[in-house]
Amino acid sequence: MKAVLLLDGDAPKVAPAQLSRIVLKAGIEVGRAGADFGIVVGGDGRFGRYGRTEKLPLLFVGVRSKGAAGSKAHLAQTTFDELPEALAKIRSGEYAVDAHRRLRVTKEAKVLGEVFTDVYLQRGDEGSCLRYKLSVSGKGARFEEAAIADGVVVATRAGSTGYYSYVDRIRGNMVEPSAFAHVGRDEVGICHITPTYTERLGAEIHPLRYTVPWGSKIEISLFREADARLFGVADSRAGIKVSMGEKVSITAGKEVTKVMTLRYDPHRSW
Repeated sequence: MKAVLLLDGDAPKVAPAQLSRIVLKAGIEVGRAGADFGIVVGGDGRFGRYGRTEKLPLLFVGVRSKGAAGSKAHLAQTTFDELPEALAKIRSGEYAVDAHRRLRVTKEAKVLGEVFTDVYLQRGDEGSCLRYKLSVSGKGARFEEAAIADGVVVATRAGSTGYYSYVDRIRGNMVEPSAFAHVGRDEVGICHITPTYTERLGAEIHPLRYTVPWGSKIEISLFREADARLFGVADSRAGIKVSMGEKVSITAGKEVTKVMTLRYDPHRSW
């Protein structure tokens, strides 16, 4: 077997040479050409980055952290200190590959890319909230909303323990992933980010977070000019600028992310 090593190029959580030694010692070759799978070491942000760009099956490896601001790596299948045992399981065939559907993101009909976990529109440097409209259309869901908020996140099931779950963290469930609200395989999650106001047009509800059927078309546009940025679909830390009059559309993607699961559980939430 052969694996390609995928780390943060600027600030990897482990030394590339150290990771390479562990993989080689496990009897697995290292390299991009002809690789059978990828080993991603990092946190959920790094998993999301490679999850939207790689076509190989991916093993997500977290790094234990005692610090309060350390990576939590909810999507990790193993940790770096347990990697030798995980690689032994892979060599012996004790794993499954779970295919996660991606979401496709466009702006003004230009395809920006596909996401594995989530994409979110958020305010940039301005202190005021964003004012935007959101519409959902498709089989099983059709409505429009208006919101005043810091932004809005659209998540796949893999992204359910990320930004989408901030509401659960506020409620006090800060650590245990099973306590978070989850997005199903055939659903897309939508969550307004700290809204001061939401309104579903034609209804007497003010939604904060909910799911819609997979395949729904989600469109977002500003109704007041602001410094709005789209994150999660590109590597830029500055995000992608979205101006008033521009429409962001999110639909079912054409690609899947292949995730290697070592202790396969069909009921695992993500």
